Parts: sequence; structure tokens; C-alpha cells
Amino acid sequence: MRKVLIAGLGLAMIASMPGAAQVADPQMIAAERAAVAKFAWMDGTWRGPAVTKFPGGEHRVTQTERIGPMLGGTVRVVEGRGFNPDGTVGFNAFAVISYDPAKQAYDFHSYAQGRSGSFVITPTADGYVWEIPAGPMTIRYTATLKDKVWTEIGERIAPGQAPVQFFEMHLTRVGDSDWPNGGAMTPK
Repeated sequence: MRKVLIAGLGLAMIASMPGAAQVADPQMIAAERAAVAKFAWMDGTWRGPAVTKFPGGEHRVTQTERIGPMLGGTVRVVEGRGFNPDGTVGFNAFAVISYDPAKQAYDFHSYAQGRSGSFVITPTADGYVWEIPAGPMTIRYTATLKDKVWTEIGERIAPGQAPVQFFEMHLTRVGDSDWPNGGAMTPK
């Protein structure tokens, strides 16, 4: 009896280990890949002017973005850097775009300026929209790709008031990038 109990306990421990019960589901992976492919237009490197408006003035940078697929195209990773006129980094962000087939929802997990969070992102016919809840307000970013220019605006939306634009960027594609897969580890 003791041997059966020990064997059962051992099996329970193995089954509870992270990854032991994780088996790839080809249909889920295919659904993730198809959904995230709606953001494939972003892949590569981009550069252009960006401006953020504050009550006391404006912050102008040369914004750069590098974007690429990971995990077999089931996620997109994004790194944004804004360079001040003197060449120093005035803005830096990293994000992952993913899709959950079970929830039928996209997620935009972002890290920027000492903050992080998961936000809803929605692909559109010519770009995307993502929003950040901010108390009674919403911060909404709307991006479009038109004539090979990626334009994104940011707006503060308060209940009962017209949206107030505080951010705008216009990026052109500089080229391809092997990031994030370039230089990945190999078995040897």
C-alpha cells in the first residue's frame, strides 16, 4: 500500500510540474498566427518625427520602431525609441502583441517610462487602435498606414468632451530587420 501511495504521489507531482501537461495545440497556434498576422505590415524598421504636447510645451523626437514576429509568428514584438535632437534617448518602450483564441481577444502588453500594463488592441482595415484606461478618461492611440507612412495619434478622451490630441508621429519604413530572431541561440 505504501508503494502505491508513493507512486501516486510521484505521478501527482510530475503532473503538477509546469509544462508537464502543456501540449501544443496546432489549431490554437494556427489561430494565434492568423490573428497576429494582421500586424505583419509593421514588421521591419521605421523612423520619423514625433511630437508629444504637454501643458508647458512640446517634446519632439525622432521616433524609431523595430518590429518582428516571434514564437513562429504567434506574437509580434515591438521596440520604440525616441531620440532627442542631441541623440540621447528621450523615450523607450517595449511591447508584445498577442491573441488569445479562447477569449477571441488581442492583448498589447507594454513597458514604457517606468510603467507596464496589458491593454486591448484592435486591428483595423488600415492600422490599429489601442486604449489605456486612465480613471474617468481614456487614452486612445489610433494608427494608420497610408501611402507607406505609418501615422499614429494619441488622444485624451474625457466623458462629455471632445477628444484632445496630445501625440502624433509619422514614420516611414527604413528596411527589413531580423530582430528579434536574428542572433537567437542555437543548439550548438
